[in-house]
Amino acid sequence: MAKLPVVVRSAIRKPNECMRLIVVTIVGVVFGFFIGISFPTVSITKLHFPSSIVSYIENRNSSLSAQAILNHAWTAARNARGNGSEPNSNDSFKIYVPTNPRGAESLAPGIVVPESDFHQHRLWGNPDEDLSFKPKYLVTFTVGISQKDNINRAVKKFSNDFAILLFHYDGRVTEWDEFEWSKRAIHVSVRKQAKWWYAKRFLHPDIVAAYEYIFIWDEDLGVDHFNGDEYIKLVKKYQLEISQPGLEPDKGLTWQMTKRRGDHQVHMFVEIMAPVFSRDAWRCVWHMIQNDLIHGWGLDFALRKCVEPAHEKIGVVDSQWIVHQVVPSLGNQGQSENGRAPWEGVRERCRKEWGIFQTRMAEAEKAYYEMMGVAPPNVTFVS
Repeated sequence: MAKLPVVVRSAIRKPNECMRLIVVTIVGVVFGFFIGISFPTVSITKLHFPSSIVSYIENRNSSLSAQAILNHAWTAARNARGNGSEPNSNDSFKIYVPTNPRGAESLAPGIVVPESDFHQHRLWGNPDEDLSFKPKYLVTFTVGISQKDNINRAVKKFSNDFAILLFHYDGRVTEWDEFEWSKRAIHVSVRKQAKWWYAKRFLHPDIVAAYEYIFIWDEDLGVDHFNGDEYIKLVKKYQLEISQPGLEPDKGLTWQMTKRRGDHQVHMFVEIMAPVFSRDAWRCVWHMIQNDLIHGWGLDFALRKCVEPAHEKIGVVDSQWIVHQVVPSLGNQGQSENGRAPWEGVRERCRKEWGIFQTRMAEAEKAYYEMMGVAPPNVTFVS
């Protein structure tokens, strides 16, 4: 009889413990449910997974990125919660490829074409039969109608391996149709703009990626001693990334360092009158061109920043030389102000742009070195 109270007390406590367990379980389920429905507000793209998991997923599904698969899984789960039904296979497995170009992440990689060219296509027939021949190089001239005959002579110095692109600053385009080559050339007409304005807007590196070399030339160049194919041979021989033909030393206005030297095939330094860029060098130079500085003055002193080593990759090809005729055609497109000739205002703008560019380059490099916490390497900054 001594043990009876213990038996009674044990029997009384057991239902209470069961009830407590049931209540805790229900609370846990409800709490977990509310946590679960709150997860769709979190972007899956901001979750970071261990590299071992990512590698495993990518190895198992080599045609899709790990992040894309995780995105698909999350979208499917979210859709299922939203409509209370099984996810539709057409909606739940949407394309998302973060390695695609920005803005094209929702496209399958096989349809993405990130680069273009100036190859002309027919309006009829099979697309894959349009181009029996593709030019390897691109030559651009910034032109006015007064230099039509000079440009005609220049174009004839380039073979069919060179595509021709004319930027018309005077708006006169149809008059060029008297030349057979002009009917095959690309014509861009925007009034009263300069060479580097056109280059920044129409020669994006992804647009000219099909061409090994890009010539960006003025209109007033004499080319009697120049041949395009021979020039390319020398550029490739010396592995020049940025180059130009030599300039006749006794004619025109030019830097002393770009004048032709009779005892050399190649020497260093290139100015902006008749530069030639490899497509890799042009990708760098294009990004360095300022959107509002249209004449390009000062750019020639910064070209060395786009190739390494500059003293080997930049050069003037002396054995293929040209003459700067110094024809102020573009200058005459300026506006006469305060009794000054139009070209005077244009020249003043050129000098201003040179100073602005120097200042911007110096300040940008100074800011970079300060951010990195290191002293700049022997650079004189413009105040």
